[in-house]
Amino acid sequence: DEEFNELCFEFGLELDEVTSEKDIISKEKGEEKAKGASEIVLYKIDVPANRYDLLCLEGLVRGLQVFKERINLPRYEKIIPPQGEVQRLIITEETVQIRPHAVAAVLRDITFTKERYDSFIDLQEKLHQNICRKRALVAIGTHDLDTISGPFTFTAKAPSEIKFKPLNQSQEYTASQIMDLYRTDSHLRHYLHLIENKPLYPVIYDSNGVVLSMPPIINGDHTKISVNTRNVFIECTGTDLTKAKIVLDTIVTMFSEYCAKPFSVEAVEVVYPNKKTHIYPELAYRKEKVKPELINKRVGISETPSSLAKLLTRMCLKSHVVGNTLEIEIPPTRADVIHACDIVEDAAIAYGYNNIQMTVPKTYTIANQLPLNKLTELLRLDLAAAGFTEALTFALCSQEDIADKLGMDLSATKAVRIANPKTAEFQVARTTLLPGLLKTIAANRKMPLPLKLFEISDIVVKDPNTDVGARNYRHLGAVYYNKSPGFEIIHGLLDRVMQLLEVPPNEENGYTIKATEGSAFFPGRCAEIFAKGQSIGKLGVLHPDVITKFELTMPCSALEINIEPFV
Repeated sequence: DEEFNELCFEFGLELDEVTSEKDIISKEKGEEKAKGASEIVLYKIDVPANRYDLLCLEGLVRGLQVFKERINLPRYEKIIPPQGEVQRLIITEETVQIRPHAVAAVLRDITFTKERYDSFIDLQEKLHQNICRKRALVAIGTHDLDTISGPFTFTAKAPSEIKFKPLNQSQEYTASQIMDLYRTDSHLRHYLHLIENKPLYPVIYDSNGVVLSMPPIINGDHTKISVNTRNVFIECTGTDLTKAKIVLDTIVTMFSEYCAKPFSVEAVEVVYPNKKTHIYPELAYRKEKVKPELINKRVGISETPSSLAKLLTRMCLKSHVVGNTLEIEIPPTRADVIHACDIVEDAAIAYGYNNIQMTVPKTYTIANQLPLNKLTELLRLDLAAAGFTEALTFALCSQEDIADKLGMDLSATKAVRIANPKTAEFQVARTTLLPGLLKTIAANRKMPLPLKLFEISDIVVKDPNTDVGARNYRHLGAVYYNKSPGFEIIHGLLDRVMQLLEVPPNEENGYTIKATEGSAFFPGRCAEIFAKGQSIGKLGVLHPDVITKFELTMPCSALEINIEPFV
């Protein structure tokens, strides 16, 4: 395990954990539920989001074998059958409005085992989730070619006209019935919205009118593949042609190793509505030229061109030295190599991040703490010395916390809203520190009184004058919770803070407090604090309604000021 962990790290991956199904279930659901689960050791490996070629065991093993120089990088080739035998996929113009692109390929004489088959299905699912953006950009369909006969037609029809038996179902349904059928399906319901409100649904037929699939929802049951399937027809339909090509290339390069002629893929001719044709998969190899000096300079090493070429070849980028540059061949599996910097990164990984010598930067600078943070740190120490306990609360809260519970209107708070909050607790960014502190007290009601809490953190309000439309302010908030309101204690804390900030208690150049009213405060028990010629906050006894809304039972006084004017 340790050796494998080391190898993953060298290859730029991370072995997340060594576990088993039993361990995973017992962690999530407890020992009872885990009984009878498999104890086979599982490796959880973190793969970077750009490396689609490492998302299945085949690609990962191949990549590591090449990296360890045990095998040479295979050469992927497409075989174009003689005229008349080539499979064709015809795209009709009805698809233009919905899913205009389609690409296809055939894996001939493939030998599946249970493990290979599971890996094949698993890779499709992983691609659907990331590069296909939950099937919005591309949807993959794999079919048993021996159960159907080409040419195939990719068209779009009204939902009532499409009728077929969906995968693993026992009867035929129309497209609209299929949508209703899967509305409760935990897996497929997430994809229904992609075509649900369209007048026409995309569908693929063979020459006898058999439905292969209704992308991006479900395949037909007639063409389903199994462990015994020998010839697989793969189609990828989508709204993004580039992504569709990458997905097709990834699937065929990963699994063509199990074909009778390893690493060969049979091409399919795609006919566009304008009668133009194109052969897929592209399986395009391309050459890039990079100067060795650039790699050395960017990574901070000094390797010879030939050793850099060797490093890159270990990363599946076959390279050799031509004159004074490196010529690098980018295989179809490496869609993530877009620019020279991607090649430089791979050279650095192969060289080993741990082997790069650390050097002192050539620029000479002295780092300084941000003045606002420095002031915050100094205040935190002294507030703790004054007998208050620091709380750290979430920067996001619910709309009620900052509006209803404090007796304010939400529109008056200038709060920044989250567009699609996951929970009711995190709907807006906080505009005051008070709710967080009161919730902390509510969670600690069992503690002996008095409770004295403070927090110095940022609040966020909308500000149309900034480039991002919002602005942060560093606030200091404190609350005192006891059988009596303790206004004098909070007032004393304010005086102590001002003493530390060397602000005298007078009107000319110091601070003053003036009676005011605040929706969260008790009438006649609230004051506004002025300093540096501006209002910096309020202190006072909280209104009983506020206290009960936060599920508290005792009186409470609070202080909240903006400390930025004192930096």
